[in-house]
Amino acid sequence: MTGFEEAIAFAQSHEIPWPRDPAADPARWGVHHDDPPPFNRLRGPVRPRGGVSGVILVRGKEAAAWGEPDRADQTYSVAKTYLALLAGIAHSRGLLDPAERVSDRLPGIGFDSGHNRAITWEHLLTQTSEWQGECFGMPDQVEHYRRVGHDPHPPSGKKGDRRPLQAPGTYWEYNDVRINQLSLALLHLFRRPLPEVFLESVLAPIGGGRDFRWDGYDDAWVQIDGRRIQSVPGGTHWGGGVTIGTRDQARIGQLLLDGGAHAGRQVVSRDWVRRMHQPCATASFYGWLTWLNGDGRLGDASRASWFMFGAGGHTVWIDPENEAVVVARWLDGAHWAGFVRRVVQAFQEGKG
Repeated sequence: MTGFEEAIAFAQSHEIPWPRDPAADPARWGVHHDDPPPFNRLRGPVRPRGGVSGVILVRGKEAAAWGEPDRADQTYSVAKTYLALLAGIAHSRGLLDPAERVSDRLPGIGFDSGHNRAITWEHLLTQTSEWQGECFGMPDQVEHYRRVGHDPHPPSGKKGDRRPLQAPGTYWEYNDVRINQLSLALLHLFRRPLPEVFLESVLAPIGGGRDFRWDGYDDAWVQIDGRRIQSVPGGTHWGGGVTIGTRDQARIGQLLLDGGAHAGRQVVSRDWVRRMHQPCATASFYGWLTWLNGDGRLGDASRASWFMFGAGGHTVWIDPENEAVVVARWLDGAHWAGFVRRVVQAFQEGKG
């Protein structure tokens, strides 16, 4: 095999063992089963998925594609990075400053307590906010002691047990309730549905948006300026979240690789994109809702690589050294490193 064919064949032979139809075997679909009751249930829609698919762009051109790259599927926590892009759009419009306390601009939406008042936008973007409270009935405690695949921290407690909170900005924890609180705060900034803003400000300018959806939970509605608007989650942990095609994911990855620019237009601030993949002070492996490889722990990917990861085997890999964007979907996480190794080998062969 030549080029990327070996990596593609490897990916196609290692599909995640989730059922393709969540209704066929609900107990094996998703990640909510690990939550303490009564929070181990879906609160938003889920849909049947396709098989393994992917796209590889090199120097902005499609070098490989497999599966159904135009099929729109739910993408779990890859959507977190989309919230970081929306925060960048808000920043360019003068709606937020990363160092600003959220409570100073948005009183009355859950940031007013003595503990939460110190939380800044940057704390939310780096998952170091230690926000405490309930977001649409989900307490932050549900995600205490959560472990995810690329988290280098050793386990220190049982998921859902109460953990002593630290000062905002001093402790990193992957916490989807806090991510949903960030999404709610962004909704109050824009005062418009975030799916509309994302489609209009990010996807449409880069030629994307086909079959794009961003669904909220059934009960996640707020009133803003007399309008009933659904707040959307930054993932599909409890259902809902972003439904998007693989090629659109690659378009977004290319936008980030190109410093937020597309076809001569600065869609997202170049400085904002640069800061998205700078390590945060508390967790050197994490940027602004992106994963970093500065310490080389993410397999054979270059140290300059940065990533969007989502449950269900979703990866968007941005590799500046090879001028490449790699998207893989529904790939069994146990074989992710093998896929990366084969892609890197193909990059090296292409330079030979």
